[in-house]
Amino acid sequence: MGCGTSATESQAKKSEKAIKAAILIQRWYRCAMARLEMRRRYALNIFQSIEYAEEQAQLQLSDFFTFMLDHFTQLNETDTDSVSHFFDGISDFNTTSSDLVLLEYEKMIEVPHSYRGPRLSFPLTAEDTAALLHAFKYHQQLHARYVLQLLHETRRVLRQMPNITHLSTSYSKEITICGDLHGKLDDLLLIFYKNGVPSEKNPYLFNGDFVDRGKNSMEILIILFAFLLVYPNDLHLNRGNHEDHLINLRYGFTKEVMKKYWYHGQKILRLLEDVFSWLPLATIIDSKVLILHGGISDTTDLDLLNLFSRNKMKSVLKPPNPHTEKKSSLNKTGLVEQHSSVSKSMAKSPAMSGYRGPHTNDRSDAEKRTRRLHGGTRSDLPPQMHYLESSACKLPELTAKEWKQVVDILWSDPKTQKGCTSNKYRGAGCYFGPDVTSRLLKKYNLKMLIRSHECKQEGYEVIHGGKVITIFSASNYYEEGSNRGAYIKLNPDLIPRFVQYQVSKHTRKETLNQRVSVVECSALKSLREKIYTHRLELIETFKQYDPNDTGSTSIGGNLLQIQK
Repeated sequence: MGCGTSATESQAKKSEKAIKAAILIQRWYRCAMARLEMRRRYALNIFQSIEYAEEQAQLQLSDFFTFMLDHFTQLNETDTDSVSHFFDGISDFNTTSSDLVLLEYEKMIEVPHSYRGPRLSFPLTAEDTAALLHAFKYHQQLHARYVLQLLHETRRVLRQMPNITHLSTSYSKEITICGDLHGKLDDLLLIFYKNGVPSEKNPYLFNGDFVDRGKNSMEILIILFAFLLVYPNDLHLNRGNHEDHLINLRYGFTKEVMKKYWYHGQKILRLLEDVFSWLPLATIIDSKVLILHGGISDTTDLDLLNLFSRNKMKSVLKPPNPHTEKKSSLNKTGLVEQHSSVSKSMAKSPAMSGYRGPHTNDRSDAEKRTRRLHGGTRSDLPPQMHYLESSACKLPELTAKEWKQVVDILWSDPKTQKGCTSNKYRGAGCYFGPDVTSRLLKKYNLKMLIRSHECKQEGYEVIHGGKVITIFSASNYYEEGSNRGAYIKLNPDLIPRFVQYQVSKHTRKETLNQRVSVVECSALKSLREKIYTHRLELIETFKQYDPNDTGSTSIGGNLLQIQK
Protein backbone atom coordinates (compact mmCIF):
# COMPACT_ATOMS: atom_id res chain seq x y z
CA MET A 1 0.00 0.00 0.00
CA GLY A 2 2.81 2.40 0.90
CA CYS A 3 4.64 1.80 -2.37
CA GLY A 4 1.42 2.40 -4.33
CA THR A 5 0.81 5.70 -2.56
CA SER A 6 4.40 6.85 -3.15
CA ALA A 7 4.16 6.01 -6.88
CA THR A 8 0.90 7.92 -7.19
CA GLU A 9 2.40 10.99 -5.50
CA SER A 10 5.43 10.81 -7.79
CA GLN A 11 3.20 10.57 -10.84
CA ALA A 12 1.15 13.55 -9.63
CA LYS A 13 4.30 15.64 -9.18
CA LYS A 14 5.45 14.76 -12.70
CA SER A 15 2.04 15.74 -14.10
CA GLU A 16 2.14 19.01 -12.19
CA LYS A 17 5.60 19.79 -13.55
CA ALA A 18 4.44 18.94 -17.09
CA ILE A 19 1.44 21.24 -16.74
CA LYS A 20 3.63 24.06 -15.42
CA ALA A 21 6.05 23.53 -18.29
CA ALA A 22 3.18 23.58 -20.80
CA ILE A 23 1.80 26.78 -19.26
CA LEU A 24 5.28 28.35 -19.37
CA ILE A 25 5.73 27.39 -23.04
CA GLN A 26 2.25 28.68 -23.83
CA ARG A 27 3.00 32.02 -22.15
CA TRP A 28 6.30 32.30 -24.00
CA TYR A 29 4.61 31.50 -27.30
CA ARG A 30 1.85 34.03 -26.69
CA CYS A 31 4.37 36.72 -25.77
CA ALA A 32 6.41 35.95 -28.89
CA MET A 33 3.31 36.11 -31.10
CA ALA A 34 2.20 39.34 -29.42
CA ARG A 35 5.61 40.90 -30.11
CA LEU A 36 5.40 39.79 -33.75
CA GLU A 37 1.90 41.23 -34.04
CA MET A 38 3.01 44.54 -32.55
CA ARG A 39 5.97 44.70 -34.93
CA ARG A 40 3.69 44.01 -37.88
CA ARG A 41 1.17 46.63 -36.77
CA TYR A 42 3.85 49.25 -36.21
CA ALA A 43 5.29 48.50 -39.67
CA LEU A 44 1.85 48.92 -41.26
CA ASN A 45 1.34 52.17 -39.32
CA ILE A 46 4.64 53.49 -40.68
CA PHE A 47 3.65 52.61 -44.24
CA GLN A 48 0.19 54.12 -43.82
CA SER A 49 1.47 57.33 -42.22
CA ILE A 50 3.91 57.87 -45.08
CA GLU A 51 1.18 57.13 -47.62
CA TYR A 52 -1.23 59.63 -46.06
CA ALA A 53 1.52 62.26 -45.78
CA GLU A 54 2.17 61.92 -49.52
CA GLU A 55 -1.54 62.27 -50.27
CA GLN A 56 -1.70 65.37 -48.10
CA ALA A 57 1.29 66.87 -49.93
CA GLN A 58 -0.36 66.12 -53.28
CA LEU A 59 -3.57 67.85 -52.20
CA GLN A 60 -1.66 70.88 -50.92
CA LEU A 61 0.21 71.10 -54.22
CA SER A 62 -3.09 70.85 -56.09
CA ASP A 63 -4.56 73.64 -53.95
CA PHE A 64 -1.56 75.83 -54.77
CA PHE A 65 -1.92 75.34 -58.52
CA THR A 66 -5.68 75.85 -58.25
CA PHE A 67 -5.07 79.18 -56.53
CA MET A 68 -2.53 80.24 -59.15
CA LEU A 69 -4.71 79.16 -62.05
CA ASP A 70 -7.84 80.84 -60.69
CA HIS A 71 -6.02 84.12 -60.11
CA PHE A 72 -4.28 83.90 -63.49
CA THR A 73 -7.57 83.45 -65.33
CA GLN A 74 -9.19 86.25 -63.35
CA LEU A 75 -6.45 88.66 -64.37
CA ASN A 76 -6.90 87.67 -68.00
CA GLU A 77 -10.68 87.17 -68.14
CA THR A 78 -11.05 90.23 -70.36
CA ASP A 79 -8.62 88.79 -72.87
CA THR A 80 -9.76 85.24 -73.57
CA ASP A 81 -7.28 84.76 -76.39
CA SER A 82 -4.32 85.15 -74.01
CA VAL A 83 -5.61 82.26 -71.90
CA SER A 84 -7.26 80.04 -74.48
CA HIS A 85 -4.02 79.05 -76.16
CA PHE A 86 -3.38 76.82 -73.12
CA PHE A 87 -6.64 74.99 -73.76
CA ASP A 88 -6.67 74.58 -77.51
CA GLY A 89 -9.75 72.52 -78.47
CA ILE A 90 -10.48 70.31 -75.49
CA SER A 91 -11.36 66.84 -76.68
CA ASP A 92 -11.43 65.18 -80.05
CA PHE A 93 -13.41 62.22 -78.77
CA ASN A 94 -16.92 63.69 -78.77
CA THR A 95 -18.29 61.96 -81.81
CA THR A 96 -21.80 61.53 -83.06
CA SER A 97 -21.63 57.79 -83.56
CA SER A 98 -19.74 55.09 -81.71
CA ASP A 99 -19.66 52.98 -84.87
CA LEU A 100 -18.00 55.89 -86.68
CA VAL A 101 -15.31 55.99 -83.99
CA LEU A 102 -14.53 52.29 -84.40
CA LEU A 103 -14.26 52.66 -88.17
CA GLU A 104 -12.08 55.74 -87.84
CA TYR A 105 -9.61 53.96 -85.58
CA GLU A 106 -9.48 50.96 -87.87
CA LYS A 107 -8.44 53.31 -90.67
CA MET A 108 -6.17 55.56 -88.61
CA ILE A 109 -4.26 52.97 -86.56
CA GLU A 110 -2.95 49.88 -88.29
CA VAL A 111 -2.25 46.73 -86.33
CA PRO A 112 0.96 45.21 -87.76
CA HIS A 113 1.16 41.55 -88.79
CA SER A 114 3.95 41.09 -86.24
CA TYR A 115 1.53 41.83 -83.38
CA ARG A 116 1.00 38.64 -81.35
CA GLY A 117 -1.42 39.95 -78.73
CA PRO A 118 -5.21 39.48 -78.64
CA ARG A 119 -7.24 40.93 -81.51
CA LEU A 120 -10.62 42.29 -80.51
CA SER A 121 -13.76 42.71 -82.59
CA PHE A 122 -16.69 44.81 -81.44
CA PRO A 123 -19.17 44.15 -79.94
CA LEU A 124 -17.07 42.09 -77.56
CA THR A 125 -17.91 38.53 -76.58
CA ALA A 126 -17.01 36.24 -73.68
CA GLU A 127 -14.31 34.72 -75.92
CA ASP A 128 -12.64 38.15 -76.14
CA THR A 129 -12.52 38.48 -72.34
CA ALA A 130 -10.99 35.00 -72.07
CA ALA A 131 -8.37 35.97 -74.67
CA LEU A 132 -7.50 39.09 -72.68
CA LEU A 133 -7.11 37.16 -69.42
CA HIS A 134 -4.86 34.62 -71.13
CA ALA A 135 -2.76 37.31 -72.81
CA PHE A 136 -2.22 39.36 -69.66
CA LYS A 137 -1.41 36.25 -67.65
CA TYR A 138 1.56 35.75 -69.98
CA HIS A 139 2.54 39.44 -70.00
CA GLN A 140 1.28 40.29 -73.47
CA GLN A 141 0.10 43.81 -74.27
CA LEU A 142 -3.09 44.89 -76.00
CA HIS A 143 -2.55 47.06 -79.09
CA ALA A 144 -3.34 50.79 -78.75
CA ARG A 145 -6.08 50.65 -81.41
CA TYR A 146 -8.06 48.12 -79.42
CA VAL A 147 -7.45 50.09 -76.21
CA LEU A 148 -8.91 53.27 -77.71
CA GLN A 149 -11.88 51.40 -79.16
CA LEU A 150 -12.50 49.71 -75.83
CA LEU A 151 -12.40 53.01 -73.95
CA HIS A 152 -14.82 54.64 -76.38
CA GLU A 153 -17.28 51.80 -76.01
CA THR A 154 -16.86 51.86 -72.22
CA ARG A 155 -17.65 55.55 -72.08
CA ARG A 156 -20.76 54.98 -74.19
CA VAL A 157 -22.02 52.37 -71.69
CA LEU A 158 -21.08 54.36 -68.60
CA ARG A 159 -22.91 57.46 -69.84
CA GLN A 160 -26.17 55.52 -69.73
CA MET A 161 -25.74 54.55 -66.07
CA PRO A 162 -27.11 56.47 -63.08
CA ASN A 163 -24.95 58.07 -60.41
CA ILE A 164 -26.13 55.51 -57.84
CA THR A 165 -26.59 52.00 -59.19
CA HIS A 166 -29.32 49.81 -57.66
CA LEU A 167 -28.73 46.05 -57.63
CA SER A 168 -30.65 43.04 -56.34
CA THR A 169 -29.50 39.66 -55.06
CA SER A 170 -32.81 38.03 -56.03
CA TYR A 171 -31.60 37.20 -59.55
CA SER A 172 -28.09 35.86 -58.95
CA LYS A 173 -28.50 34.89 -55.27
CA GLU A 174 -25.04 36.28 -54.51
CA ILE A 175 -22.95 39.34 -55.44
CA THR A 176 -19.16 39.53 -55.07
CA ILE A 177 -17.78 42.86 -53.82
CA CYS A 178 -14.09 43.70 -54.31
CA GLY A 179 -12.11 46.60 -52.88
CA ASP A 180 -8.96 48.41 -54.03
CA LEU A 181 -6.78 46.60 -56.58
CA HIS A 182 -4.24 49.36 -57.25
CA GLY A 183 -2.72 47.85 -60.37
CA LYS A 184 -2.08 44.42 -58.84
CA LEU A 185 -3.10 42.11 -61.66
CA ASP A 186 -2.15 38.93 -59.79
CA ASP A 187 -4.81 39.67 -57.18
CA LEU A 188 -7.51 40.13 -59.82
CA LEU A 189 -6.52 36.90 -61.57
CA LEU A 190 -6.53 35.06 -58.24
CA ILE A 191 -10.01 36.38 -57.44
CA PHE A 192 -11.30 35.14 -60.79
CA TYR A 193 -9.57 31.77 -60.25
CA LYS A 194 -11.11 31.29 -56.78
CA ASN A 195 -14.51 32.85 -57.42
CA GLY A 196 -15.05 32.52 -61.17
CA VAL A 197 -15.10 35.21 -63.87
CA PRO A 198 -17.98 37.72 -64.10
CA SER A 199 -21.12 36.40 -65.79
CA GLU A 200 -24.89 36.58 -65.58
CA LYS A 201 -24.80 34.01 -62.77
CA ASN A 202 -21.74 35.50 -61.06
CA PRO A 203 -22.06 39.31 -60.78
CA TYR A 204 -19.29 41.52 -59.41
CA LEU A 205 -18.95 45.01 -57.98
CA PHE A 206 -15.50 46.63 -57.93
CA ASN A 207 -15.38 49.51 -55.47
CA GLY A 208 -12.83 51.89 -57.02
CA ASP A 209 -9.06 52.45 -56.98
CA PHE A 210 -8.29 50.15 -59.89
CA VAL A 211 -5.14 52.08 -60.81
CA ASP A 212 -1.90 53.60 -59.43
CA ARG A 213 0.97 52.16 -57.38
CA GLY A 214 0.91 48.71 -59.02
CA LYS A 215 2.55 47.90 -62.36
CA ASN A 216 -0.51 46.59 -64.22
CA SER A 217 -3.18 49.24 -63.80
CA MET A 218 -3.83 49.39 -67.54
CA GLU A 219 -4.38 45.64 -67.77
CA ILE A 220 -6.84 45.75 -64.86
CA LEU A 221 -8.83 48.54 -66.51
CA ILE A 222 -8.92 46.69 -69.83
CA ILE A 223 -10.17 43.49 -68.17
CA LEU A 224 -12.84 45.25 -66.11
CA PHE A 225 -14.03 47.40 -69.02
CA ALA A 226 -14.16 44.38 -71.34
CA PHE A 227 -16.34 42.44 -68.89
CA LEU A 228 -18.48 45.56 -68.45
CA LEU A 229 -19.15 45.64 -72.20
CA VAL A 230 -19.98 41.93 -72.33
CA TYR A 231 -22.03 41.88 -69.09
CA PRO A 232 -23.23 45.47 -68.49
CA ASN A 233 -25.90 44.26 -66.04
CA ASP A 234 -23.59 41.94 -64.11
CA LEU A 235 -20.30 43.80 -63.66
CA HIS A 236 -20.47 47.12 -61.85
CA LEU A 237 -17.86 49.75 -61.08
CA ASN A 238 -17.72 52.55 -58.51
CA ARG A 239 -15.34 55.47 -58.81
CA GLY A 240 -12.45 55.69 -56.33
CA ASN A 241 -10.28 58.62 -55.34
CA HIS A 242 -7.51 57.33 -57.64
CA GLU A 243 -9.74 57.45 -60.72
CA ASP A 244 -8.50 61.02 -61.07
CA HIS A 245 -6.00 62.24 -63.65
CA LEU A 246 -4.27 64.60 -61.19
CA ILE A 247 -3.70 61.80 -58.68
CA ASN A 248 -2.47 59.57 -61.53
CA LEU A 249 0.31 62.04 -62.31
CA ARG A 250 1.92 61.35 -58.95
CA TYR A 251 1.16 57.73 -58.18
CA GLY A 252 2.34 56.03 -61.35
CA PHE A 253 -0.60 55.40 -63.68
CA THR A 254 0.22 58.24 -66.08
CA LYS A 255 3.81 57.04 -66.30
CA GLU A 256 2.65 53.45 -66.89
CA VAL A 257 0.37 54.47 -69.78
CA MET A 258 3.07 56.57 -71.44
CA LYS A 259 5.60 53.75 -71.05
CA LYS A 260 3.34 51.09 -72.55
CA TYR A 261 1.64 53.25 -75.20
CA TRP A 262 4.10 56.07 -75.76
CA TYR A 263 2.90 57.00 -79.26
CA HIS A 264 -0.84 56.97 -78.47
CA GLY A 265 -0.44 57.57 -74.72
CA GLN A 266 -1.76 61.13 -74.78
CA LYS A 267 -4.96 60.09 -76.55
CA ILE A 268 -5.49 57.22 -74.11
CA LEU A 269 -4.94 59.46 -71.07
CA ARG A 270 -7.31 62.15 -72.31
CA LEU A 271 -10.00 59.60 -73.03
CA LEU A 272 -9.48 57.92 -69.65
CA GLU A 273 -9.95 61.28 -67.96
CA ASP A 274 -13.44 61.40 -69.45
CA VAL A 275 -14.17 57.71 -68.75
CA PHE A 276 -13.24 58.15 -65.08
CA SER A 277 -15.64 61.08 -64.77
CA TRP A 278 -18.52 58.87 -65.95
CA LEU A 279 -17.95 56.09 -63.39
CA PRO A 280 -20.92 55.72 -60.99
CA LEU A 281 -20.40 57.19 -57.54
CA ALA A 282 -22.13 54.56 -55.37
CA THR A 283 -24.18 51.35 -55.41
CA ILE A 284 -27.12 50.20 -53.29
CA ILE A 285 -27.93 46.47 -52.99
CA ASP A 286 -31.45 45.35 -52.12
CA SER A 287 -32.23 48.91 -50.96
CA LYS A 288 -30.32 48.06 -47.75
CA VAL A 289 -26.56 48.05 -48.37
CA LEU A 290 -24.78 51.24 -49.47
CA ILE A 291 -21.43 50.72 -51.19
CA LEU A 292 -19.08 53.59 -51.97
CA HIS A 293 -15.33 54.03 -52.04
CA GLY A 294 -14.35 56.23 -49.12
CA GLY A 295 -17.11 57.01 -46.68
CA ILE A 296 -19.64 59.59 -45.60
CA SER A 297 -19.87 62.85 -43.68
CA ASP A 298 -22.55 64.53 -41.59
CA THR A 299 -23.65 66.39 -44.75
CA THR A 300 -23.78 63.45 -47.18
CA ASP A 301 -26.96 63.71 -49.25
CA LEU A 302 -27.71 60.65 -51.40
CA ASP A 303 -30.55 62.47 -53.13
CA LEU A 304 -28.20 65.23 -54.28
CA LEU A 305 -25.59 62.67 -55.34
CA ASN A 306 -28.20 60.87 -57.40
CA LEU A 307 -29.08 64.05 -59.32
CA PHE A 308 -25.53 65.37 -59.61
CA SER A 309 -24.06 65.48 -63.14
CA ARG A 310 -21.02 63.41 -62.25
CA ASN A 311 -19.09 64.05 -65.48
CA LYS A 312 -18.50 67.60 -64.27
CA MET A 313 -15.92 66.21 -61.84
CA LYS A 314 -12.94 65.53 -64.07
CA SER A 315 -10.84 65.84 -60.94
CA VAL A 316 -12.08 66.19 -57.39
CA LEU A 317 -8.79 67.91 -56.56
CA LYS A 318 -9.94 70.97 -58.49
CA PRO A 319 -12.62 72.72 -56.40
CA PRO A 320 -15.15 74.97 -58.12
CA ASN A 321 -14.04 78.51 -58.80
CA PRO A 322 -16.07 80.76 -56.48
CA HIS A 323 -16.17 83.46 -59.15
CA THR A 324 -17.53 81.02 -61.72
CA GLU A 325 -20.05 79.68 -59.22
CA LYS A 326 -21.22 83.22 -58.49
CA LYS A 327 -21.78 83.83 -62.17
CA SER A 328 -23.63 80.52 -62.48
CA SER A 329 -26.12 81.61 -59.84
CA LEU A 330 -27.22 84.48 -62.07
CA ASN A 331 -29.39 82.31 -64.28
CA LYS A 332 -32.37 84.53 -63.56
CA THR A 333 -30.80 87.19 -65.75
CA GLY A 334 -30.21 84.72 -68.52
CA LEU A 335 -26.41 84.70 -68.25
CA VAL A 336 -26.10 80.96 -67.54
CA GLU A 337 -28.31 77.97 -68.24
CA GLN A 338 -27.95 75.67 -65.25
CA HIS A 339 -29.06 72.18 -66.22
CA SER A 340 -29.22 71.59 -69.95
CA SER A 341 -26.08 72.88 -71.64
CA VAL A 342 -23.44 75.57 -71.68
CA SER A 343 -24.59 79.13 -72.15
CA LYS A 344 -24.11 80.66 -75.56
CA SER A 345 -21.48 83.08 -74.33
CA MET A 346 -19.41 80.30 -72.76
CA ALA A 347 -19.94 77.97 -75.71
CA LYS A 348 -18.05 80.41 -77.92
CA SER A 349 -14.97 79.95 -75.76
CA PRO A 350 -12.50 77.26 -76.82
CA ALA A 351 -12.14 76.32 -73.18
CA MET A 352 -15.73 75.09 -73.11
CA SER A 353 -15.85 73.54 -76.55
CA GLY A 354 -15.63 69.94 -75.34
CA TYR A 355 -18.64 70.07 -73.02
CA ARG A 356 -21.71 67.98 -73.59
CA GLY A 357 -24.78 67.69 -71.43
CA PRO A 358 -24.86 64.84 -68.92
CA HIS A 359 -27.19 62.60 -70.95
CA THR A 360 -26.71 63.48 -74.59
CA ASN A 361 -24.64 61.79 -77.27
CA ASP A 362 -24.78 64.58 -79.82
CA ARG A 363 -21.89 66.89 -80.43
CA SER A 364 -22.75 70.48 -79.59
CA ASP A 365 -22.74 73.23 -82.22
CA ALA A 366 -20.24 75.10 -80.06
CA GLU A 367 -17.81 72.20 -80.29
CA LYS A 368 -18.16 72.00 -84.07
CA ARG A 369 -17.47 75.72 -84.41
CA THR A 370 -14.46 75.47 -82.14
CA ARG A 371 -13.01 72.49 -84.03
CA ARG A 372 -13.32 74.40 -87.31
CA LEU A 373 -11.72 77.40 -85.65
CA HIS A 374 -8.71 75.37 -84.53
CA GLY A 375 -8.32 73.46 -87.74
CA GLY A 376 -9.83 70.09 -86.86
CA THR A 377 -8.23 68.09 -84.06
CA ARG A 378 -6.25 69.34 -81.10
CA SER A 379 -2.52 68.96 -80.70
CA ASP A 380 -1.17 66.51 -78.15
CA LEU A 381 -0.29 67.97 -74.77
CA PRO A 382 2.17 66.55 -72.25
CA PRO A 383 0.61 64.95 -69.16
CA GLN A 384 1.67 67.93 -67.03
CA MET A 385 -0.65 70.16 -69.07
CA HIS A 386 -3.69 68.06 -68.26
CA TYR A 387 -4.14 70.09 -65.09
CA LEU A 388 -4.69 73.22 -67.12
CA GLU A 389 -6.78 71.34 -69.66
CA SER A 390 -9.07 69.88 -67.01
CA SER A 391 -9.45 73.20 -65.25
CA ALA A 392 -10.46 74.86 -68.47
CA CYS A 393 -13.36 72.49 -69.16
CA LYS A 394 -14.75 72.73 -65.62
CA LEU A 395 -18.44 73.41 -66.02
CA PRO A 396 -19.82 76.68 -64.68
CA GLU A 397 -22.71 75.09 -62.79
CA LEU A 398 -20.43 73.06 -60.49
CA THR A 399 -21.18 74.17 -56.94
CA ALA A 400 -19.12 73.90 -53.78
CA LYS A 401 -21.83 71.76 -52.21
CA GLU A 402 -21.75 69.23 -55.05
CA TRP A 403 -17.96 69.18 -55.04
CA LYS A 404 -17.82 68.53 -51.27
CA GLN A 405 -20.33 65.70 -51.58
CA VAL A 406 -18.08 63.82 -54.02
CA VAL A 407 -14.87 64.57 -52.12
CA ASP A 408 -16.40 63.21 -48.91
CA ILE A 409 -17.60 59.92 -50.41
CA LEU A 410 -14.26 59.32 -52.16
CA TRP A 411 -11.80 60.39 -49.44
CA SER A 412 -13.41 59.89 -45.99
CA ASP A 413 -12.47 57.27 -43.36
CA PRO A 414 -14.38 55.89 -40.34
CA LYS A 415 -13.28 56.40 -36.74
CA THR A 416 -14.33 54.87 -33.43
CA GLN A 417 -15.09 58.22 -31.74
CA LYS A 418 -18.38 59.98 -32.30
CA GLY A 419 -18.75 63.00 -34.54
CA CYS A 420 -17.43 64.16 -37.89
CA THR A 421 -14.07 65.89 -38.16
CA SER A 422 -11.77 66.98 -40.95
CA ASN A 423 -9.47 64.24 -42.27
CA LYS A 424 -6.19 66.05 -41.65
CA TYR A 425 -4.02 62.99 -42.27
CA ARG A 426 -5.15 62.58 -45.87
CA GLY A 427 -5.87 66.26 -46.43
CA ALA A 428 -9.37 65.66 -47.87
CA GLY A 429 -12.68 64.20 -46.77
CA CYS A 430 -13.49 63.62 -43.12
CA TYR A 431 -13.43 61.13 -40.27
CA PHE A 432 -16.94 59.94 -39.43
CA GLY A 433 -18.00 58.24 -36.20
CA PRO A 434 -20.62 55.58 -35.41
CA ASP A 435 -23.27 58.23 -34.71
CA VAL A 436 -22.83 59.70 -38.20
CA THR A 437 -23.16 56.22 -39.68
CA SER A 438 -26.31 55.47 -37.69
CA ARG A 439 -28.00 58.73 -38.70
CA LEU A 440 -27.37 58.22 -42.41
CA LEU A 441 -28.47 54.56 -42.36
CA LYS A 442 -31.64 55.50 -40.49
CA LYS A 443 -32.39 58.43 -42.80
CA TYR A 444 -32.31 56.26 -45.92
CA ASN A 445 -33.58 53.06 -44.28
CA LEU A 446 -30.28 51.24 -44.88
CA LYS A 447 -28.71 48.40 -42.94
CA MET A 448 -25.00 48.55 -43.73
CA LEU A 449 -22.22 50.61 -45.35
CA ILE A 450 -19.46 48.83 -47.29
CA ARG A 451 -16.42 50.89 -48.27
CA SER A 452 -12.76 50.43 -49.27
CA HIS A 453 -10.00 53.07 -49.40
CA GLU A 454 -7.88 51.72 -46.51
CA CYS A 455 -5.37 48.88 -46.43
CA LYS A 456 -6.29 46.36 -43.73
CA GLN A 457 -3.95 43.67 -42.46
CA GLU A 458 -6.51 40.89 -42.90
CA GLY A 459 -8.06 42.39 -46.04
CA TYR A 460 -11.18 43.60 -44.24
CA GLU A 461 -12.41 45.23 -41.05
CA VAL A 462 -15.83 45.46 -39.37
CA ILE A 463 -16.53 48.49 -37.13
CA HIS A 464 -19.36 50.71 -35.89
CA GLY A 465 -21.16 47.73 -34.42
CA GLY A 466 -21.10 45.82 -37.70
CA LYS A 467 -22.62 48.70 -39.66
CA VAL A 468 -19.43 49.65 -41.53
CA ILE A 469 -17.24 47.17 -43.41
CA THR A 470 -13.93 48.00 -45.07
CA ILE A 471 -12.89 45.66 -47.89
CA PHE A 472 -9.42 45.83 -49.47
CA SER A 473 -8.48 43.45 -52.30
CA ALA A 474 -4.82 44.29 -52.99
CA SER A 475 -2.67 41.84 -51.03
CA ASN A 476 1.00 42.66 -50.31
CA TYR A 477 0.04 46.31 -50.75
CA TYR A 478 3.07 47.87 -49.06
CA GLU A 479 5.48 44.95 -49.16
CA GLU A 480 5.21 41.25 -49.89
CA GLY A 481 3.70 39.74 -46.78
CA SER A 482 2.38 43.05 -45.40
CA ASN A 483 -1.32 42.24 -45.71
CA ARG A 484 -3.91 39.86 -47.09
CA GLY A 485 -6.51 40.74 -49.69
CA ALA A 486 -10.20 39.91 -49.39
CA TYR A 487 -13.55 40.10 -51.11
CA ILE A 488 -17.14 39.82 -49.89
CA LYS A 489 -19.85 37.39 -50.94
CA LEU A 490 -23.23 39.01 -50.23
CA ASN A 491 -26.36 36.81 -50.35
CA PRO A 492 -30.07 37.75 -50.09
CA ASP A 493 -29.85 37.51 -46.29
CA LEU A 494 -27.35 40.39 -46.53
CA ILE A 495 -24.94 38.53 -44.27
CA PRO A 496 -21.43 39.20 -45.64
CA ARG A 497 -19.09 36.25 -46.09
CA PHE A 498 -15.39 37.17 -46.31
CA VAL A 499 -12.90 35.32 -48.51
CA GLN A 500 -9.23 36.04 -47.78
CA TYR A 501 -6.18 35.33 -49.91
CA GLN A 502 -2.58 36.40 -50.43
CA VAL A 503 -0.61 36.28 -53.63
CA SER A 504 2.75 34.90 -52.59
CA LYS A 505 5.73 33.98 -54.76
CA HIS A 506 8.63 34.01 -52.31
CA THR A 507 7.26 33.92 -48.76
CA ARG A 508 5.56 30.52 -48.63
CA LYS A 509 8.66 28.78 -47.27
CA GLU A 510 9.49 31.57 -44.79
CA THR A 511 8.44 31.50 -41.15
CA LEU A 512 6.08 34.13 -39.74
CA ASN A 513 9.00 35.79 -37.96
CA GLN A 514 10.93 36.05 -41.24
CA ARG A 515 7.93 37.51 -43.08
CA VAL A 516 7.33 40.12 -40.37
CA SER A 517 11.04 41.00 -40.38
CA VAL A 518 10.94 41.66 -44.14
CA VAL A 519 7.93 43.98 -43.81
CA GLU A 520 9.44 45.71 -40.77
CA CYS A 521 12.78 46.32 -42.49
CA SER A 522 11.02 47.73 -45.56
CA ALA A 523 8.92 50.06 -43.39
CA LEU A 524 11.96 51.30 -41.47
CA LYS A 525 13.79 51.87 -44.76
CA SER A 526 10.92 53.98 -46.06
CA LEU A 527 10.87 55.90 -42.77
CA ARG A 528 14.62 56.56 -42.95
CA GLU A 529 14.23 57.87 -46.49
CA LYS A 530 11.44 60.18 -45.36
CA ILE A 531 13.50 61.45 -42.42
CA TYR A 532 16.54 62.02 -44.63
CA THR A 533 14.45 63.97 -47.13
CA HIS A 534 13.24 66.34 -44.38
CA ARG A 535 16.36 66.24 -42.19
CA LEU A 536 17.02 70.01 -42.32
CA GLU A 537 13.47 70.86 -41.29
CA LEU A 538 13.60 68.28 -38.49
CA ILE A 539 16.90 69.61 -37.15
CA GLU A 540 15.55 73.16 -37.12
CA THR A 541 12.47 72.00 -35.22
CA PHE A 542 14.57 70.03 -32.70
CA LYS A 543 16.81 73.05 -32.11
CA GLN A 544 13.79 74.93 -30.80
CA TYR A 545 13.71 72.40 -27.94
CA ASP A 546 17.52 72.41 -27.57
CA PRO A 547 18.59 76.07 -27.34
CA ASN A 548 21.95 75.11 -25.79
CA ASP A 549 22.82 72.88 -28.77
CA THR A 550 23.50 69.80 -26.62
CA GLY A 551 22.50 67.46 -29.43
CA SER A 552 19.62 65.90 -27.50
CA THR A 553 16.19 66.95 -26.28
CA SER A 554 13.58 65.44 -24.01
CA ILE A 555 10.10 65.08 -25.51
CA GLY A 556 7.39 63.30 -23.55
CA GLY A 557 9.92 62.07 -20.99
CA ASN A 558 12.07 60.29 -23.57
CA LEU A 559 15.56 61.43 -24.47
CA LEU A 560 15.91 62.00 -28.21
CA GLN A 561 19.38 62.19 -29.76
CA ILE A 562 19.79 64.63 -32.64
CA GLN A 563 22.16 63.37 -35.32
CA LYS A 564 23.21 66.05 -37.79
